[in-house]
Amino acid sequence: MSAPGENLRINSARLWDSLMEMAKIGPGIAGGCNRQTLTDEDAEGRALFQSWCEAAGMTMGVDAMGTMFATRPGEDPAALPVYVGSHLDTQPTGGKYDGVLGVLGALEVVRSLNDLGIKTKHPIVVTNWANEEGARFAPAMLASGVFAGVHTLDYAYGRKDLEGLSYGDELKRIGWQGAEEVGARKMHAYYELHIEQGPILEAEGKTIGVVTHCQGLWWLEFTLTGKEAHTGSTPMAMRVNAGLAMSRIFEMVQEVAMKNQPGAVGGVGQVKFSPNSRNVLPGTVVFTVDIRTPDQAKLDAMRAEIEARAADICAEIGVGCAVEAVGHFDPVTFTPELVETVRRSAEKLGYSHMNIISGAGHDACWAAKVAPTTMIMCPCVDGLSHNEAEEISPEWAAAGADVLFHAVLETAEIVK
Repeated sequence: MSAPGENLRINSARLWDSLMEMAKIGPGIAGGCNRQTLTDEDAEGRALFQSWCEAAGMTMGVDAMGTMFATRPGEDPAALPVYVGSHLDTQPTGGKYDGVLGVLGALEVVRSLNDLGIKTKHPIVVTNWANEEGARFAPAMLASGVFAGVHTLDYAYGRKDLEGLSYGDELKRIGWQGAEEVGARKMHAYYELHIEQGPILEAEGKTIGVVTHCQGLWWLEFTLTGKEAHTGSTPMAMRVNAGLAMSRIFEMVQEVAMKNQPGAVGGVGQVKFSPNSRNVLPGTVVFTVDIRTPDQAKLDAMRAEIEARAADICAEIGVGCAVEAVGHFDPVTFTPELVETVRRSAEKLGYSHMNIISGAGHDACWAAKVAPTTMIMCPCVDGLSHNEAEEISPEWAAAGADVLFHAVLETAEIVK
């Protein structure tokens, strides 16, 4: 494989302008974005992305999950494509860069190739995976999971949001249900650029994270069933308090995560009380426990302990306890050869770098099941993400995209 010279760079100003332009679609209330999966705002963001891809000479394909694939042809018709991308959907109070940097960084790779008149042996496919976040339709990384054979299409279409609307119906409503079979595409390799979503790179003063592994994850949705009762007139000894059971489970999850240090995390980010009235004890509480670690044995042991101890907590109070696993992936080891390609690219370009384990799940975790895969990370300020205050610098964005550019070029092979 021929490698590009270190003088080659992407157009950093154009990349930043594209990030700012996309951020105008589905603006949040505090400077971020609310462009949740299969909303009207998602449809608008998709249309803008498609227009940019077509202006760059690419052809767009869309599969039955709504994932978008924009292809720049290669010189060898028989060569499998190099896929590059991430996601455009956001959290309800998301930032401007989570996922978006990876999609628009991949687009910038193609734009820069066009500017420089560089041709590659392998086609390059810029990818916008649908429903990476899982904020509206759990689980996360849903479309890439169907692509990798982890989920069925029927399962994905049947997923419902909190309003009872299904993924399949909403995909049709916004007009982005493609005819292409999910998972039919074959990949030569897959690269994903992403902000770190954690504080390590900034704290260590490193510009590039060379991602070697991704943590495994369980999302465990608990449904606790108590007895609705007046908070003022029901004696303490006669309550069946699902809220109390919930609070004790929260403490227990913290204890289990701390007991499994280093390299394990656990917490709860979503709770739904019913009837959610200030003077009524909840009859039902639904919440999701999120546990992660790169150690498979530790991940399995944490899940088993949390479920067993939660059952004991609820039994003691007389509260019903049901658990459903609504999200899962095993720890991932990314392809060593591609990891080394990223490292070489960072070194050649003179960017400081370090090995890092992804604390968050990404579409690359499922892509790794079907193709050689790796990730590139850049810092984010204070490690803050899934927050409207999420921030990166134009220089970090450019550095990550430069490394992506060189890694993709080496893998796609420049044609002289």
